[in-house]
Parts: sequence; C-alpha cells; structure tokens
Amino acid sequence: MKPTRPYDPTPVITIDGPMASGKGTVAALVAATLGFHLLDSGALYRLAALASFRYSVDKDDAPALAELIDSLHITFREGCAQLDGLDVSTEIRAEEVGNRASAIAVHPDVRRALIARQRAFRKRPGLVADGRDMGTVIFPDATLKVFLTASVEARVARRHKQLMQKGFSANMDDLLRDLRERDDRDMNRSTAPLKAAADAKTLDTSGLSVDQAVERIIGWHSEVRV
Repeated sequence: MKPTRPYDPTPVITIDGPMASGKGTVAALVAATLGFHLLDSGALYRLAALASFRYSVDKDDAPALAELIDSLHITFREGCAQLDGLDVSTEIRAEEVGNRASAIAVHPDVRRALIARQRAFRKRPGLVADGRDMGTVIFPDATLKVFLTASVEARVARRHKQLMQKGFSANMDDLLRDLRERDDRDMNRSTAPLKAAADAKTLDTSGLSVDQAVERIIGWHSEVRV
C-alpha cells in the first residue's frame, strides 16, 4: 500500500494558472488579507533556473539539476528571494530565467527535488500557494483550490507591463511567442502538467481588477472555512 502523509489541518488556498494570469499578485494580496504565509512556487523554479546558469548545469541534465537543487540555500525574507545568501529578487524575473525555469520543470527529477521544499511552507495560521500544480500535486488536500485564467491578449499586456516596470526590455510579439510556447510546454509535460484540479474553482481575470479577484477568492474561502 502506498504510504499516505499525516493529516495536516492547516488551511491552504492554492492558486494555479498560466503565466501572467495574475496569480502572483492575487495570491500575495489574499495572503496579506488573511494573515497567511505565502508560497511563490514559481520563484523556487526560477531560483533553480538561475542557479543552473550560474553553475553551468545543462537544462536537459535532470540528475545534475536535482543534485544542484538539493545543494542550494534558498530563503525568502521580507519579499526578497535569496540564493546562497545573495538577494536575486530582480534577477529571477528576467525572461531568460523564466524560460529556463519552464524548461527544467518538465523533468520529474527536478519536480521531486522541489516538492519537500514547497510543502514545508504549510504553517499556521495558513498558507496561500501559487503556481501551476499546487492544487493537483503539492497540496491535493487544500481547503480551497482556485484556477486563474485570462485571455492571451490580457496576459501578454500584463507581462509586458511587469517587465517594463522592472526595467527589462520587452517586445510584444516576442512575449506572445514565448507565452504560447510556455503554455504548450506546461500543459503537455508528462509530469504534473498545468491543469485545473477537478475540484478547483475557475476564475477568469481578463475583465477583473486585482481587488475584484481577491474579493472573489476571499469570499470563496469564507464559504468553505470550517
């Protein structure tokens, strides 16, 4: 019989969705509103991707990537992501790092190496976890599962705005191509593909403000809270 994890009553809200669907911003505000901890799983993959560049590990060498991840010292402090003691919050948001993160995420060895790190974020009084497989793989027993969607046009516009605000150059046509390639890779990978959990609530944010999306999720949480 396959062993099961001990029951953990700590509430978890998972917010999954494709790139630029708004999940990062929404998750942070939901966590702040509820006083919950926050897990930005994408940042973990980006940190692993950045490390693969720094330590010259090929994106297709799954065993070496998993070994590298196990050796990394990763911390999140006051909104800053640190890799081996250095603040790399800005560096991990570069497009080349995001593309590398998506590329290495297809490897089962890489995903397994990061599972324990992600589950360790589950602490009282609760956790909001955003990513692509939070509700399907990492926290299948989550209190509330949300899957955010948005039109391609809305997502490209958001991503362009994000990059410009962070000081990165961005071309709309290039972003559209990258977004479609990453969607295809994320949705069709053999391990933990991007998809809504069977019991997730889907929220299209194309025509919603951030505050409206947050309000909707807070409302859902109030309904399921016990």
